[in-house]
Amino acid sequence: MIRAYKDTDIDTLVDIWYKGSLQAHHFIDSGYWKSQIEEMKEKYIPMSETHVITSQSKIVGFISMVDNYLAALFIDVAYQNNGAGKELLNFEKKQRNMIRLKVYKENSPAVRFYKKNGFVIIKELTDEQTDKQEYLMEWSKN
Repeated sequence: MIRAYKDTDIDTLVDIWYKGSLQAHHFIDSGYWKSQIEEMKEKYIPMSETHVITSQSKIVGFISMVDNYLAALFIDVAYQNNGAGKELLNFEKKQRNMIRLKVYKENSPAVRFYKKNGFVIIKELTDEQTDKQEYLMEWSKN
């Protein structure tokens, strides 16, 4: 089930984000992700339009949008590859004509996932905070 995020979900979401970031971004020092925990909790998740996906009432993932920008899509590592990410993505696609996102080039499973779900690479950028290469990707209904 997909539902709107509640303030009481924040610790679970930050935990899913942190563990998922460590797993997907092994090429970035773990200290960087640890340094971002408070900002995720206090700023980024609350400022986004966030929806969670549950399995037997347990939150297994979330998606955060800022207008048409996909700011975060994270699935609990124990629940990955079961369709939850695609379900969240499709939920947002129904509400928008276009979605943009940035994904690290070295995060090849995520790049493959987004390509498989209709996103195309628009350009290559360098993330200022980590100095790593990333792709700007876009999906549109047309």
